[in-house]
Amino acid sequence: MKYDFSARAHTLMSSPLLSIRTQTRRGSVISLAEELPAEELFPLPLLAEAASTVISADAQALQYGDPEGYGPLREWLAEDWLNSKGVHISRDGVLLTTGSQQAVDLLSRVYIDPGDCVLVENPTSPGFLQALRMQGAVIIPVNGDREGLLPEDLREKIIKNRPKLLFAAPSFTNPSGILWSLKRRKEVLELCISHNVLILEDDSYGDLHFKNQDRSGRKYPSLYALEDAGESGHVLYIGSFSKTVAPALRTGWAAGSRELINVMAAAKGMADWQSSSLNQRLLYHLLHVSAFDLREHIALLNREYGTRLKLMAELLKRAAWKDSTYDLPSGGMFLWVSLPEGLDAGILLKNALRKGVVFLPGPLCTADDSGSRYIRLNFSHPGRDELLLGMNLMSEAVTEFTARS
Repeated sequence: MKYDFSARAHTLMSSPLLSIRTQTRRGSVISLAEELPAEELFPLPLLAEAASTVISADAQALQYGDPEGYGPLREWLAEDWLNSKGVHISRDGVLLTTGSQQAVDLLSRVYIDPGDCVLVENPTSPGFLQALRMQGAVIIPVNGDREGLLPEDLREKIIKNRPKLLFAAPSFTNPSGILWSLKRRKEVLELCISHNVLILEDDSYGDLHFKNQDRSGRKYPSLYALEDAGESGHVLYIGSFSKTVAPALRTGWAAGSRELINVMAAAKGMADWQSSSLNQRLLYHLLHVSAFDLREHIALLNREYGTRLKLMAELLKRAAWKDSTYDLPSGGMFLWVSLPEGLDAGILLKNALRKGVVFLPGPLCTADDSGSRYIRLNFSHPGRDELLLGMNLMSEAVTEFTARS
């Protein structure tokens, strides 16, 4: 039978992300491409204990649950974790999702119609771009610098395009790793409030920081915390435990206006009814009952990831990378590298694959498919030895490409 797929399905199946993910599933390929944490740092013994306890304690753990998610975990999020970040919200304003990507997808489904304009950072998350394209959104990139989005460019594009939504990740933007300044956060927030633009704020990487974020050592508040508008705010704040505990638990959250949360929960009920009750109860036991200390665990991650970032930066000083440039981030999972003149990311990827290493080419992180001179390198997932080998193979690929040119 010849299947007549929708235009949206063709958009999905033609994405180069699928090909890259297929390549990285091969055991012989070293991946510097994906958004993966270090699995050797997963808290395996405590996770095993939590799973055993939860399953043996109550058969309800294996039953259907509420679309909004497991109540005690939502309450812990609101009263402990989010409250510690200056996010003041009740559990009714929290929706548990299957990772932060589902939060993005749900909001896109209920808030964006085909032809609606959406503003994004340039570059931005490839997964978010894919979700927006599936909804038929008109995606408009906004320029920025080392402090975040440029208010002048944002204002101009808001006035010209009248967007419904701005997607932003102020703390260690994927892929650039930029940490917005406090001044820039306030300027962007004020512009969006004055023009009634909803902000989808992704804080999935915000806890992964490797040094003080300003001279006083304080962390910058989220856009949600800065507005602190309760039920009528202009920010939907999303995050995930995938980067800090374990991705397979598939537990993220969206926090914001109860009206937004209710509509997203209704859409979730149609999509999958609920995220795994078992995983949510397991995570709650780990975070609230067991000896596991999430903050100490994040400190461990930050020490190790900071070391791996330094290793990658040292390897980029080799002769093969002459004239490449990058800004060393103070957090996140990625290094965003500008290649020398004449070196194309897509062509380099083909040569790297032959060597047995893969990265993410820059055009996948841009709304207009620009960025052919940029690549995204992940430093959190490969162990130190694998990172060294992968960067050696990358250097070989660059050297061969340059020699042929």
